[in-house]
Amino acid sequence: MLISKKFIPSLFTILNAFCGFLSVINSANHEYETAAVFIIIATLFDAVDGLAARLTKSSSEFGVELDSLSDVISFGLAPSFLIYGIYLNELGDIGVVISSLIMVFAAIRLARFNVQLVGFDKDKFNGLPAPMAAMTIVTYILFYHDKIFSLSSSKNFLFVLSIILPVLMVSRIKYESLPKPSLFAIKKNPIIFVILLIAVIITLATGGEGSFSFCLFYIFSGIIISLKNFVFKKKLNKDDILDEHLDLKKSK
Repeated sequence: MLISKKFIPSLFTILNAFCGFLSVINSANHEYETAAVFIIIATLFDAVDGLAARLTKSSSEFGVELDSLSDVISFGLAPSFLIYGIYLNELGDIGVVISSLIMVFAAIRLARFNVQLVGFDKDKFNGLPAPMAAMTIVTYILFYHDKIFSLSSSKNFLFVLSIILPVLMVSRIKYESLPKPSLFAIKKNPIIFVILLIAVIITLATGGEGSFSFCLFYIFSGIIISLKNFVFKKKLNKDDILDEHLDLKKSK
């Protein structure tokens, strides 16, 4: 029997969740690099399910809910369990709490996303997307943790990431969604596509090492743009108040 085209996106979403489960199993067996790779594979399935939904014109509320549940497993539970096994288990109860933040805050962020979602596509996200937070963790572990820095420095940096990334996920900082691959999208956002192309080239040229730098670039770009917009908005509000004050003076 042929599979309904409406089920195809959900199939990729289920594979996303399955990869998250495999990541947890590997972390439990102390195979941390394999666990990190499964989270990366889950990210690919997460990207493909959205593309499949658009191609088959089968986007639905069910698909949105299933996608969020899968994301909590792959980009919440899996990275939390990964960082707990690598280092935070050494901190006892504090380590349990800190390592759980990515999972807990990913669940909060995704629930907020579903409530605020209008339609099935978004140009911007409120807060750092959970897949990007997870990718930041795993690319750091794969290419930097205990490889370039000393072990103590690596642990400290991982501890900082475990706190900052969850906070960014539930923040009001706006992040651009990755544009859909189409000629119209390329013409509309050429700079974004150039940045993505450069990121892919650097990642391939460095054997994957540059992927962590791209994650940091994405994180800081949202922070910088939000700060710029906040300052600009504040300046506009001040100008409006000044104009109103001058108008009142003239009327008198």
